[in-house]
Amino acid sequence: MSEQPPLEPTHAFAELGRINLNETDLDGVLRQVATLARRTIAGVDEASVTLIRGRTAHTAAFTGELAQAMDERQYEEAGGPCIDAAVSASTVSVPDLTSERRWPHYIPAALDAGVRSSLSVGLPVHENVTGALNLYAIKAEAFDDEAVVLAQTFSGYAAVALANAHLYDATATLAQHMQAAMEFRAVIEQAKGILMAQERCTADEAFALLSRMSQVSNRKLHDVATALVAATDRSEQL
Repeated sequence: MSEQPPLEPTHAFAELGRINLNETDLDGVLRQVATLARRTIAGVDEASVTLIRGRTAHTAAFTGELAQAMDERQYEEAGGPCIDAAVSASTVSVPDLTSERRWPHYIPAALDAGVRSSLSVGLPVHENVTGALNLYAIKAEAFDDEAVVLAQTFSGYAAVALANAHLYDATATLAQHMQAAMEFRAVIEQAKGILMAQERCTADEAFALLSRMSQVSNRKLHDVATALVAATDRSEQL
């Protein structure tokens, strides 16, 4: 696949603002953030996005294996520029890894992989989720002051896009759960009605019967109710 041409910052910001959440999901937005960062910020060889929820960090998007490997090495060591940037919502610059004394376990591994400089910028995604945009370069001093400012500005736009995508994704998931809960309740009520007719019992007694059937068969209540409704439908069709 051919390399995509560099992108003017204003065009990158516009693309982030034009993301249609009806046409993509959170993963798609994350991939776009990493790709646009690599194309827009001078000196970047590979880019990635780290997300941290609770104490768990993972690379949610990356442009190449080098970025993913460097991120994961930091997670293994529980320390590194991407983690520090995500946790503190700050910018962590490493101009020359050969003279860096922080993160004594991570730095040698990064040097062995060919990384000579990096830049990580914190991304506040959600109250329970933090992140960082990570930029890696195989050349030392790859990110000058202008690149750092651009990365910070880019991350501001990216944080808005990610926060919107996270909220949209969470809302859609909640709606799906509510729909499933309504469907579960409907089939359980239907099964209770069948038992009430068969056993000439009350609604509470029918629910107790369903619960006992669930316990005896070691199956979920919803599965027992679904099977009972299906069996009744088949018998009525005979």
